[in-house]
Amino acid sequence: MLRVLVVDDDQGLRFSVREALASNSNSACGPFEIAEAVDGMEAIEKVRAQRFDLVLLDVDMPRLNGLEALKLIKEHDPSIVVIIMTAYATIDDAVRAVKEGAYNYVSKPVKGEELLKLVDRALSAQAMISSIAASAPVLMEAGRKIIGNTAEMQKVFNIINRLSKVDTPVLIRGASGTGKELVARAIHANSARKDEKFVAINCSAIPENLFESELFGHEKGSFTGAHERKIGRFQFAEGGTLFLDELGDMPVMMQVKLLRVLQEKVFTPVGSNREIEANVRVIAATNRPLEQMIQEGKFREDLFYRLNVVPIFLPALADRKNDIDTLINSFIKKFNSAHGKRIIGMSPDAISVMKKYAWPGNIRELENVIEHAFILENTNTLTLASLPENVLTSTGTSVSQPLVAQAAPLVASSTNAQTVDSSVDRGDIEGDEDGDEALEASLAGQLPTGGLSSAPQAAPMEMVSINGDTLDFNKHKEAFEREFIIKALKMFKGRINQTALHANIPKKTLLRKIEKYGIIAKDYADK
Repeated sequence: MLRVLVVDDDQGLRFSVREALASNSNSACGPFEIAEAVDGMEAIEKVRAQRFDLVLLDVDMPRLNGLEALKLIKEHDPSIVVIIMTAYATIDDAVRAVKEGAYNYVSKPVKGEELLKLVDRALSAQAMISSIAASAPVLMEAGRKIIGNTAEMQKVFNIINRLSKVDTPVLIRGASGTGKELVARAIHANSARKDEKFVAINCSAIPENLFESELFGHEKGSFTGAHERKIGRFQFAEGGTLFLDELGDMPVMMQVKLLRVLQEKVFTPVGSNREIEANVRVIAATNRPLEQMIQEGKFREDLFYRLNVVPIFLPALADRKNDIDTLINSFIKKFNSAHGKRIIGMSPDAISVMKKYAWPGNIRELENVIEHAFILENTNTLTLASLPENVLTSTGTSVSQPLVAQAAPLVASSTNAQTVDSSVDRGDIEGDEDGDEALEASLAGQLPTGGLSSAPQAAPMEMVSINGDTLDFNKHKEAFEREFIIKALKMFKGRINQTALHANIPKKTLLRKIEKYGIIAKDYADK
């Protein structure tokens, strides 16, 4: 539940705001837990005493006014979203407050529907920044690194707050899949341009001969195929933010024209003699080594320095594996909603494998792996069995290892057990093929006793008693097989596929054995 602090010396206004927030049936961010403060001083005391997600703050108050309270709130916790409530007479103060870090302002008398829409947008913008915290951006400023990650949220919010207050170009750098567009969208959503368009364009997806038209537009008849006038992305994004993804793939001639737009704030459509003003903030991103490309003459040095005012470096996921737990939980929440499931988490052994994996595709690959697991998983916890084969293979993990590994020590530690010769001829085992190879190895105690486990823990398996009068290999082998299959079916609630997978028995072999021994799988569905 989101915590909101309403700060105003007017009791009637506090009541109306509380009522508006309480009736948030159409709000995407509710419900809210609401507290009140009568002035700025009391607001600061409450913010320091407990955590708030949102503060609705009046400007004109006794003891400590809204502008002074805003500064102290942001110094204490930059992640708190502040919305200014103001009368017409103090509208200039409200605008100044936005420049000082408030998300936006709302005029009195406060209208409930308008307030809820603004609150939804503000908290959505906050959620974007929270997602970026998991991406651990690094800001380079005068040779100093300010690192933000899940353990240092305030530093991450400070980075976004700094970039949101200025209108300079931003260059985001990092490998594919590290979340560069997410960073760009969060900067836009928390800037003065948040009410205008965010327009994204992938430079690697545009043919070189159409690049100029795509960015700046063209006039009718300006080239073959130009049957009508077209508005370019710069004009479409007027007043907002233009995100140039994969900037390193932009042709050199277009780099010259982009530099002119950044310097002179004007552009000319293809086939036109008129200049159009460009009121657009440019955020660029690339995974290419621009410094090397400059040396090779593939990227203009003057454009690089024009864009490289405040660069943000996003490290690869392999360099910050401590964030994997947080990212997994975030994606589980996302896909629970998307797929209508109630997954509660990931098993410890599966998380261990996720942290071993190299993640060449970074966060994007991690998201795909979690969705893959969601589709395959039949329980309420993501297990090894639901992970993609390439993740298991590259980490040297086998989902068949856990259950068989349990069998070996149980056999070896049984007080009544008689060691079976490990040199048993597989030709003496009827119809076992590769399905009984694991069974034979477990009987002989040859498999490792350690390893990961994704299966539920079974009760210790008792050995079939052997006496001198009935020393018959085939008879005791069949008795063991039957008991082993029954135990496995109980562990996996009678599910054939899960039993075959975790017990390392080919499904055809398992079905044949079930029929041979007259076992009814559904009898163990609830046992």
